[in-house]
This record gives sequence, structure tokens and C-alpha cells, in this order.
Amino acid sequence: MTKKWVAIATALMLSGTAAAAAGWADHFKTLDADGSGRISRTEWDANSSKLKLDPTPTFTAMDADVNNGVDAEEWAAAEKMATAFPVSCKAASGSWCEKKY
Repeated sequence: MTKKWVAIATALMLSGTAAAAAGWADHFKTLDADGSGRISRTEWDANSSKLKLDPTPTFTAMDADVNNGVDAEEWAAAEKMATAFPVSCKAASGSWCEKKY
């Protein structure tokens, strides 16, 4: 019986991961208004609040190479970090969350 529940939980987690990944890819396309393959700070400032990402990464944190643009690789890294952010940490009011992440 336990194996059955583990299989169900795994399937549910994987299906949610695929949906979240598709959402992030769509968000990148939405933010990259000029189709250049990178999100400029202007594009981010104009449209990021519409995405309702939780947690919402900051532009500065995503722009790893500090070229005032977020490319697909930097966006993928931000997605990985945000989706790994545990739900318990999001709901926490204590400082343990800030120290750990």
C-alpha cells in the first residue's frame, strides 16, 4: 500500500513540475517583448508584476553576468531556484528561512 502512495505522490509532483516549467517558459516569452532572446531591465520593470510569480526573483539576482539583461540560461537558473524554494519556507515567519536560502 505504501508503494502505491509513493507512486501517486511522485506522479503528482512530476505533473506539477512540468506545468510549472511550461509556465516559466511562457513567462520568458511574455517578458521578452522585442523577441531578442533576453529580458531587458525595461521589459522586466514593465511586465514582471503581471506574472504573479511566487517568489518573484529580482532582476539583479537573475542577471548573473551583470549585463543588464536576463538570457534563457539565467532565467532557467532563477526558475530552478524559485521552484526549489520549499512551501514551508514561503509560509515561515521566522528568520530560519532567510538563513537557509
